[in-house]
Amino acid sequence: MAVNVVVKLVSSNSSMMQLYLTDLINPLSSLLCSNNLEVATSCATALNMVLSNLSVKREKQVWEIVKDAKTLILIIRIIREFPGGTQPIENFQEMVSLLYTILWRWPPSRYFVWKDTILIKVLEDSRIKSHLSTKVAVLKLYSALGNETSIDLLVLSLNIWIEQFSHLFVPALCNKVAKELLGNGETILTMMVSCMDVSEPLAVRIEGFRLAQHLVADEQRCIKMTSLCSGPLIKAIIGGMRVWRLGSGKGVNDLVSLLDEACRLALITRWPGEHHNHFWEQGIDKVLLDLLLENFDKQASDHPLTPQARICIAQQGLDTNFLIALRPYIWEIFGWLAVHCRKDFRPSFTQIFSLPMLIFLDSLSFVEAICKGCQISENDDTSRSESSSRAVLVMMHSSSTYIASKVRLILSGVLEIKGNECLKRLLYLLDYGSSANNFGSANIPKTVVELVCLICYSGLPEYQKNVTRGDGIRTLVTSIRRCLSNEVCSSRRSFALHFYHNVFYERTCCWMTAEEWEGKDALLFYSLWGLAELVQHSSDIDHSHIKSNLIKTVQGVLDNVSAPGPRWLAANILSYFGVYGFPNKHDKGFGRALEDKEHTDLQLLFANGESVSVHKIILAVRCPSLLPPEQFPQSAETTDNFLVKDVPRKCCPMLQKEVRLSARVDQQALLKLLDYVYFGYVEAGEDLARKLKTLAKSCNMQPLFLMLCRKIPKWGTPIPSSDFTDALGPLGFQDIILEAEETEKMPWACSFCSLLVPHMHAHKFILQSRCKYLQALFLSGMQESHSQSIKVPVSWEALIKLVRLIYSRKLPDPPFGCLWDNMDTKERLYELKPYVEVYWLAEFWILEDVQEACFTTIISCLDSDRQLALEVMKLAAGFSLWKLAEVAADYMAPIYHKLRDSGVLEQLDELLIELVRDASVRLSQGSGGFSG
Repeated sequence: MAVNVVVKLVSSNSSMMQLYLTDLINPLSSLLCSNNLEVATSCATALNMVLSNLSVKREKQVWEIVKDAKTLILIIRIIREFPGGTQPIENFQEMVSLLYTILWRWPPSRYFVWKDTILIKVLEDSRIKSHLSTKVAVLKLYSALGNETSIDLLVLSLNIWIEQFSHLFVPALCNKVAKELLGNGETILTMMVSCMDVSEPLAVRIEGFRLAQHLVADEQRCIKMTSLCSGPLIKAIIGGMRVWRLGSGKGVNDLVSLLDEACRLALITRWPGEHHNHFWEQGIDKVLLDLLLENFDKQASDHPLTPQARICIAQQGLDTNFLIALRPYIWEIFGWLAVHCRKDFRPSFTQIFSLPMLIFLDSLSFVEAICKGCQISENDDTSRSESSSRAVLVMMHSSSTYIASKVRLILSGVLEIKGNECLKRLLYLLDYGSSANNFGSANIPKTVVELVCLICYSGLPEYQKNVTRGDGIRTLVTSIRRCLSNEVCSSRRSFALHFYHNVFYERTCCWMTAEEWEGKDALLFYSLWGLAELVQHSSDIDHSHIKSNLIKTVQGVLDNVSAPGPRWLAANILSYFGVYGFPNKHDKGFGRALEDKEHTDLQLLFANGESVSVHKIILAVRCPSLLPPEQFPQSAETTDNFLVKDVPRKCCPMLQKEVRLSARVDQQALLKLLDYVYFGYVEAGEDLARKLKTLAKSCNMQPLFLMLCRKIPKWGTPIPSSDFTDALGPLGFQDIILEAEETEKMPWACSFCSLLVPHMHAHKFILQSRCKYLQALFLSGMQESHSQSIKVPVSWEALIKLVRLIYSRKLPDPPFGCLWDNMDTKERLYELKPYVEVYWLAEFWILEDVQEACFTTIISCLDSDRQLALEVMKLAAGFSLWKLAEVAADYMAPIYHKLRDSGVLEQLDELLIELVRDASVRLSQGSGGFSG
């Protein structure tokens, strides 16, 4: 009776009950195993309600309570005992439903269930043998679980489940499992696409679209899915987007929900691929036009329309169409289609009318965005204005000559009447918004829209003079400096809600999301783009009064911003000042190696008899066109016909090869090309830049060629990588062995040599270019400098991380997500120990950036598991890393008394105990420690 009362109280969802929900978890959990099955079932029901009604803010606290109460263990035990047991089916269903809620709420719980093969077998037997309601509960659980152990079961079950119980589907799968699902190939995708078919009920189709959105949540997954079912998938998306025209007499809300999900899935156009061809073949242009102007084609065909009549009908259609919420999707989709169009794209016969009409409607929306100006206040307004103006911008820079020229022509026509008036207003709003009093996060969305509009104006020749007049460049430079100083920062995510907001992503786990091409700061990105346009169109204006400040500001972007888009724009701006590439104060490239003749292994001979010494591996990675094919090893096994350590020192010069260059190769241009290859950038005057452009094109150095042409690259173009990890593989040319400390016997075989201890083959000049200690060692003339191997006093696991960091400038990440969350302290310590070793070695090898990266990683691990602090302190003390030991003490401070009373601190030396005691005192006085 008491439990039933609790169920009624919790179901009331009163604010008063919220105060006591967490107090109910322990007693309800303890009664789940009650012999009174009615009590146990009611407890499961009540506990499910408690967990479902929790606020997000309390999830972390409640997860700890759930773990301490061993709720998950109890539920799994009860479900495992179901076959052959006496408990009623209602009890089983409630337990499965409760388990689903926990898996949905707390991703770390999923791993614990994944590895329980007995539980999975019970669930599958129940799905097959039990009656309908049990199948519903089990299949619902599978959706939240996404277990690789049950992937095959999920594939078999998914279609039946979605068809019958689509309202229950919640694709709360972890990233790892989503990849596993796609790894099963066409089976799962065929079932998913069939659920989206027009013959299925609307609710079924909606859930099919939601599952597809989850499976294509990043570019790699999109490539995988579209490689397997691009045609059927795009046909289903187009069918979903046509539902409005075909759905007369059906529920409006259901139709809009389906349209929304189909448009969300159509945003896969943001990534290039074969699916773009299928979108065009399926008539995406006509579908988008129908969503903007209902029955416009019928009106146009009934009576021949004059241009003015078309404009009038178009404007009326936009004003009366109530699918306004879909417009951001429409412009987003259309913009991405334009971005990834082929250069030779031409409209088909059926597209001759719809494409120009879409461009025209977007241009009308563009003018509307300017006219709204400071009146934009709601997120929906901002999202619509930003998406329509942004679509115009990307179309103007489309690879397709047809689209780029068409949008300029149509936009010029739309602006013919009040274009100058709009531009004047736009410049005023930008100037007003950039003033110190008005520059703030609240105004950023409006400023971004205004910047996008300004960039579009600068692409129209008739407005360029008006755009470049005044203090536009100074204003944008100031905006960029403010962004770099972190005065403001606003990502597109904060106001382009249509593009990012999806409730299902809030519950995903095990994601390592790549940074967007445009970066995290929309204002910085568009300020740079605007500056690039202004600098280009004002080349005849004397910028000497701001040149120094401009270059310094733009260089700050290259030094401090990692996103490709802003870096490309900064490089484009610098190209107008004779600098081509990506100069970076944090990465000097291999410039010093170019001057080091001792470790070069190739000579490039000019026709005049002069030569330059280079490194084969640098050319192999950065500019393979300069390396003759015979210089590439055929495989890792045949990289060396001898052991590196067996080569006598006096024979090394014999290994150097020569390549004679044609007399047509300009010596100055080639030397500048090598500067770019080694340093990452080059400085050149206009005459030399023209010669260098010809050579860069011949050598297929596309990034350098783009900069020499002063072209803004296609959206999504990656930055030339400074990652030399590939040089560790079969490319070869290694000349030094790094031997790890042999901590325990382990089987070892090397495809390069016969050395039987853990080791890596590396390149002296790469090591010395990025490590001051090794540079001093190799140049010292001491015995070690002539050795063909170096013993590195760290474990094999640490050596891998160290070398990969030196070669790629990126520290490999430790395990994260479900895998890390479900490791015990011993397993976590095994993963963390190599970072402590590298942190220690980096101090002696004078690798400050490596030390900082390792320290950050160690701290992040301590943040996730305070229990690691004791073991980390022992490790730190062993390496005399007292700064790290003090940090570990700060993490132990909140539980100092508990550790002391339990005797755990007796494992430590008195000095370390004193560190923890001092940290505890500081914490109690409010001046230190990590209390969170």
